[in-house]
Amino acid sequence: MLIPDALMDVLADLSPTARHLAGRYRRASLTAPTLALGLLVVDLALFTLAAWFALYAAAPPETFGPERAVAWGIALASGTCALIGSSGGYARARAGSARVSALLCVGAATAVAVLVTFARPFGTAPIDLVTGVMAAAVVGVVPTRAALAVVVRWAADLGLMERRAVLVGGGEDARRVIDAMEARPGNDVRVCAIFDDRSGARSPDLVLDVPRIGAFADLVGFARAAEIDLVIITIDPSAEERIGQLVDRFSVLPVPVHLSAFSHDMAFGGAGGGLLSVAEGTLTPGTRLAKRGFDLLIGTAALVLLSPVMVAAALAVRLDSPGPILFRQWRAGFSERPVKVLKFRTMRAEATDPQAAQVVTRGDDRVTRVGRFLRRTSIDELPQLLNVLRGELSLVGPRPHAIDARSAAQDRFDALVEGYSRRHRLPPGLTGWAQIHGYRGTVERAEAIRGRVDHDLWYIENWSLGLDLKILAKTPWVLLRGTNAF
Repeated sequence: MLIPDALMDVLADLSPTARHLAGRYRRASLTAPTLALGLLVVDLALFTLAAWFALYAAAPPETFGPERAVAWGIALASGTCALIGSSGGYARARAGSARVSALLCVGAATAVAVLVTFARPFGTAPIDLVTGVMAAAVVGVVPTRAALAVVVRWAADLGLMERRAVLVGGGEDARRVIDAMEARPGNDVRVCAIFDDRSGARSPDLVLDVPRIGAFADLVGFARAAEIDLVIITIDPSAEERIGQLVDRFSVLPVPVHLSAFSHDMAFGGAGGGLLSVAEGTLTPGTRLAKRGFDLLIGTAALVLLSPVMVAAALAVRLDSPGPILFRQWRAGFSERPVKVLKFRTMRAEATDPQAAQVVTRGDDRVTRVGRFLRRTSIDELPQLLNVLRGELSLVGPRPHAIDARSAAQDRFDALVEGYSRRHRLPPGLTGWAQIHGYRGTVERAEAIRGRVDHDLWYIENWSLGLDLKILAKTPWVLLRGTNAF
């Protein structure tokens, strides 16, 4: 896949070391919610199977029912996993200990089995059921969780589960932060780079094996090329104006920004001197996982339900004009990382515009007859459901604009709206808060893009799964009006 010029420009502005690190940290770390969800899925399957065999062994043959045993197994497994979770069994520290995992698994399964005996499923004797569950857990669950504990420790040792931090400010202040981080028990933060306008003795190229890879102005570009989790400003707190300027500059990023100067123990949000948060991230690992799960569930259902419409649209495009059915175009994605979105082709093949250099206007002769209908109804956007399933887009979010987005008057969006880049702090979506309020299609007036960005920023600050459902429910009625899309 060719890399768009916009991303090449970002990479070209970085130092060789920064480009190397950006490639190394291109993929996100394994977050705590993702680890917990993976272990939960494994446990649900294992405990359901263990409970089924325990019931099979404990129940009289004439009363045992295989299908009912599955239901009982799921119930027992759900209760066991809930008890393990409430005991912190899915946290990294406990999941990485084979002994702790074994005790939690057997203990939780036994406790839930004791409660289930009061229902006497299939007429089982209480002692037989409890013994059977304990034996099945020891034989089937404990060895699997022991193996997973080895995998968790291996991933932790390789740094695959650590939060990645960059420091703003080097020298002795950076050394103090790095030392304190490493001395903190259970620390999961890895300082991977330093940015500082200074050099030489005041800010050496290497601080405790952490490289200084650029100036303050390079941090945003690095964060857009790599996956980082937080920014820590180590500058002396007396430089209030400078700190304010930096916080404002980094506010376009989706990650939290902290000040280290007032911290005694380098904790995050802890009482008694934790790192002071001056800018919140847009999505925590847990909410990001929830939004991704929402996208996969609803996106898959939408793809199945709308497949007849997509097949009809594909046939219409093919019959209307020669050329490919699908069209691919570079757009600015999450944190302004370029993504290639899919659309049904709505223009003559020779007139397509992969870089969106020429804005489509009313009566544009490049648009085909079928294409005009597809654009007015937004059916041309339906292939982007595949982008959603691949994780490049979300169902709901700020619409992905062209990388060099311009109005009909050829004015750049970022020149028309101050803080335009802040709309990229959430993954872009197929529809959004701005779209259901009428902001869709070509931007002909400066007020239109300002209104669109204002709505996008409101959505970012007020995001919830409930709000996403509300926007999805309203989108079809907006599309039926077909306004400002041509």
